[in-house]
Amino acid sequence: MKVVILAGGFGTRISEESHLKPKPMVEIGDNPILWHIMKIYSSYGFNDFVICLGYKGVIIKEYFDHYYLNHSDVQYNFSGTSVSRNILNTSAESWNVTLADTGLNTMTGGRIKRISKYLNNEPFLLTYGDGVSNIPIDKLVEFHKSHGKKVTVSAVNPAGRYGSISVGNNGEVTGFMEKKIGGDGLISAGFFVCEPSVIEEIEDDLTVWETGPMERLTRQGEVRAYMHNDFFASMDTQRDQMQLNEIWKKGKAPWKVWK
Repeated sequence: MKVVILAGGFGTRISEESHLKPKPMVEIGDNPILWHIMKIYSSYGFNDFVICLGYKGVIIKEYFDHYYLNHSDVQYNFSGTSVSRNILNTSAESWNVTLADTGLNTMTGGRIKRISKYLNNEPFLLTYGDGVSNIPIDKLVEFHKSHGKKVTVSAVNPAGRYGSISVGNNGEVTGFMEKKIGGDGLISAGFFVCEPSVIEEIEDDLTVWETGPMERLTRQGEVRAYMHNDFFASMDTQRDQMQLNEIWKKGKAPWKVWK
């Protein structure tokens, strides 16, 4: 099952960093948050990624172009006019990464539609390039397979500057709102499992995944919520970045589910 990561937005709320790099490349510790997200999925055996690029996407391309070399011990042999290079040891992960240009101004739904050709008409995992969690991905996928609906969305319960959802007694999602102003309640943590048929709900580049397709699928009864009563954090602002870095420095990052 492929993992689709939306990494093309402008990141205007963290402009102190995003004027230089795309938000998924803003660092927690010594690595970009994108790396942390991929490590979460990889720890559950999901190593096939499709990353949707947009704003400053070349920086993400350059990061992965040098990734293997930067995580390896290298031996160079300089002899006359020739140079040979040997990789002696590497700590790079066994990832398969597709970096797809999905347009500068394309909305979230449009980005998903643009990369559908890489999904092989199979179910896929979907998330954003700015959120970390200790959500058990294996159990999320197992739950999705158990109910037979088109979408599973992870639901968590921090207070309300995120998109909110309403959930019935059997896990059926009865409402999906992009932003809830004020108040507490369940919110979407952005870790989705989707059937390939959801692509049909996306019209074009201007389609916003959270308001168009998700609202329609919710009305059709095709969305279920996986309840995660533990850690989730989104890096929307520089304050969020500082808090996540402080957690990481203390060695107490709940999202570090890998060894």
